[in-house]
Amino acid sequence: MSMALISIASVGLLLTLNPIGGGRILVAVSIPPLAEFVEAVGGERVEVIIMVPEGASPHTYEPTPGQLSKLSRADLYVMVGSGIEFELSWMDRFREINPEMRVVNASLGLELLRDDPHVWLSPRCAMVMVENIYSALVELDPEHEAYYAENRDRYLAQLWELDGEFREVASRAEIKAILVYHPAWGYLCRDYGFQQLALEREGKEPSPRWIEQLTEEAKSRGIRVVFTSPQSGRRGVEAIAEELNAEIVEIDPLAEDYVDNMHRVLEALREALGVG
Repeated sequence: MSMALISIASVGLLLTLNPIGGGRILVAVSIPPLAEFVEAVGGERVEVIIMVPEGASPHTYEPTPGQLSKLSRADLYVMVGSGIEFELSWMDRFREINPEMRVVNASLGLELLRDDPHVWLSPRCAMVMVENIYSALVELDPEHEAYYAENRDRYLAQLWELDGEFREVASRAEIKAILVYHPAWGYLCRDYGFQQLALEREGKEPSPRWIEQLTEEAKSRGIRVVFTSPQSGRRGVEAIAEELNAEIVEIDPLAEDYVDNMHRVLEALREALGVG
């Protein structure tokens, strides 16, 4: 899953022709957050299939025969496009199963971070992804462009509000770093001026020496919260939390209710960063 820092602009939207009839557009997405993006823009014009269901890991998940059967009828596939392991393993197979399906790279135009595919976890990046989804739906179904545009603008307003709230927290933060188990929050930290300290490195559990080093750095920064996620391990979490007298807080990088989930993340960050 390692990727050099690249611009996705050169990749482009990967689209093939597939005419749409009068029914709803069947859209497959890789992960749950993309489902909200598609449903927000597509509204009643779309039906969404999530290939990696909520609670599963995109690092290891394999689609079921039932999912592959549905995928064979999909009109559009929205891929994250940032190097998540699931897409690296399965996209060629998906194209073989449904060669007429259009494929949109939701990360088109975003600068990606090395070894971090979690691009959707920054509201600023999410706005670009929503725009790319809008463009794909309009190209597929141009007669409903005004409908998609209205939906897009309504949802982008929510993301702009989120962006403002994260900027406000960043401007008032007493602590400028977060301690996490799985390094999923690099884009959020990059875009809002935090540093991410991660127990897990390159997908491997932390060694005792690394736990010791992180504990000392976290102490020097005044960190009192350790973030975990439902999909990640917990090796070393309890030990480092005890040493720091820190609270263990779970935040989910893959929740389907994206806007509501990011508000939950925001509230967790307020406490972790010392924002009253």
